Amino acid sequence: MTGRILIVDDEPAIRRLVRGAVERAGYTVDEAANAADALTIAHREGCELVLLDLGLPDRDGIELVPLIKAMDRAVIVLTARDATSEKVAALDLGADDYVVKPFDTDELLARVRAALRHRSGIASEAGGLAIGAITIDLTARRVTRDGAELRLTRKEYAVLAALARYPGRVVTHAHLLRAVWGEAHVQDIEYLRVTMRGLRLKLEQDPSAPALLRNEPGVGYRLVIT
Repeated sequence: MTGRILIVDDEPAIRRLVRGAVERAGYTVDEAANAADALTIAHREGCELVLLDLGLPDRDGIELVPLIKAMDRAVIVLTARDATSEKVAALDLGADDYVVKPFDTDELLARVRAALRHRSGIASEAGGLAIGAITIDLTARRVTRDGAELRLTRKEYAVLAALARYPGRVVTHAHLLRAVWGEAHVQDIEYLRVTMRGLRLKLEQDPSAPALLRNEPGVGYRLVIT
């Protein structure tokens, strides 16, 4: 695995820990201890992904999310802030993922791989996604298991397709409701829960312990691809 990653954190110990993990995985690493340096380095050619702490000394990291996304960089928030409202705000501003400290380095690297795959366009309107025995063909609007087509309702397919466009990433409740049911239903979480139950019954080997369609409590859902 190759790529250039910027680690933004004012704590040297955290930067060392993350740097060691991502370098062992084959990535090239840059570091920044504050928001000003982060924006300068993120703008350089070659930067693909930013691991962003929110508690920076010169600026709230949440303000950097849309600025970095505007540079066409992937952003994973890596922070001690664990409030649901903070997660939703970061994701709604365009963050590709949100990881809370303390974190497992293997999980962090899986999130990095997922964000970089999405940045490369692995799932788009013109393509599809294969996850184990499940194939989601966004062009043909077909979902199959071991080659056999699964019969999904229109809403089930729409929710699954919305998740497949952001593989491995958390997609917020509001985003899914807006995309599938429209702006008028952005608060109708029960619509989404009912549709997700139907999807899990059709896609998961054990719907009571979903491995493919994961819930991020209070935030949204993730289509797991690792």
